Amino acid sequence: MTDSSLGLGGAGAAAGQRPAGAISAYWQPVAAAVLLLALWPLQQALLQRDGGRTLVFALAIGLALGVVLQRSRFCFYCHARDWLQRDDPRGILAIILALAVGLVGMTVVQSSWLPNPQAGQLPPDMHIGPVSWVLVLAGLAFGAGMLVSGSCISAHWYRLAEGSAASPFALLGTALGFALGFQTWNPLYSLAVADAPVVWLPQHLGYGGALLLQLGVLAAWAAWVWQRHVQQRQRSLQVPAAPIDPERAAPRSLPALWRSLWQGRWNYALGGLLVGLICTAAIVRMRPLGVTALIGSQVRGALQGQGWVPERLNGLDGFAGCATLPAATWATPNALVLLGLLAGAFIAAFASRQFRPRLPTGCDAGRGLLGGVLLGWGAMTGIGCTVGTLLSGGMAGALSGWVFGAAMLLVLWLGFRWQTWWGSRA
Repeated sequence: MTDSSLGLGGAGAAAGQRPAGAISAYWQPVAAAVLLLALWPLQQALLQRDGGRTLVFALAIGLALGVVLQRSRFCFYCHARDWLQRDDPRGILAIILALAVGLVGMTVVQSSWLPNPQAGQLPPDMHIGPVSWVLVLAGLAFGAGMLVSGSCISAHWYRLAEGSAASPFALLGTALGFALGFQTWNPLYSLAVADAPVVWLPQHLGYGGALLLQLGVLAAWAAWVWQRHVQQRQRSLQVPAAPIDPERAAPRSLPALWRSLWQGRWNYALGGLLVGLICTAAIVRMRPLGVTALIGSQVRGALQGQGWVPERLNGLDGFAGCATLPAATWATPNALVLLGLLAGAFIAAFASRQFRPRLPTGCDAGRGLLGGVLLGWGAMTGIGCTVGTLLSGGMAGALSGWVFGAAMLLVLWLGFRWQTWWGSRA
């Protein structure tokens, strides 16, 4: 997959030649500093608006998330591919770690909001959705979109900062997918969603029981992944371990530590830990994280203005998650999270000299658009994506998050199996 290699090195230049883009790469750290400084007047302006502190908090959360995603290469598609196709478990273990950290953190926060979870009330604004075959279909479509486009929606956002050729088309396709999802929502809602149960695990098991169950499942999954990896390595011929690259060794001074932040990629486990902490921190002052609501609300507002989308989308606005109700202003927490994510990703990519744009090919445009449509339809119908439904929902104890994630992972497994089979025929 082409995009997954962006910014992670490539073939060396011929002797005596300067690597392509080497001259232009020198301006990138300067651009990172300029972009970071440009955020100061923005946050000052936000403080003058109603709810300004929350807006600045949202911008900071997005900024941190963008840096972490870009520097750790935290990507659901890439991590699943490395595990299922290449027997590299580090990425999938990072996702498991993020879920576990966020699960503990959100349980603590929710228990302070709602001490008695079995009183028939759901925690406010948490991404807890209905569970039906429609949710499974949404997860399958989203997983297929990841296979075709090469990333999930959150990764496409941060890969814009790396110059990805497919991501702009994938995000455009996502908008088209949302438009299609708005057209199919009312029939699907009447058919299955309206009467589907909304299952919040702490309501049935208590906070302690739900936490133990979910952590137990994650621990069992992690143990199985690691044991399977060890067994496969024991069955294969092992190449002696390469000596440690001095540039990747533990830094021994503050300048070396600073340089290490902007070279290569961050440790997988560090990425998972930070994503879990950021997801938890977000709910302290605003709604849980999500990266699709802005696209959905803009598409919905534009199409409803033209009469191309039903004025009433049955039940949709009553669910927390990918809130697509058009807003009266651009300055919403969700919009600021997304703006911060983009800014953080650009700052990280510039600082690490990983902004390497190239002109898109017809294949880039085609797979981006087609995959994006599947991503958008799946996110709209599933009321969120890998960040909103799987991470924020699963961490909150929503069964819908785990069902969506399982359906998505099933499609990825089938897709990678097919790719392996097809490649063996060549």
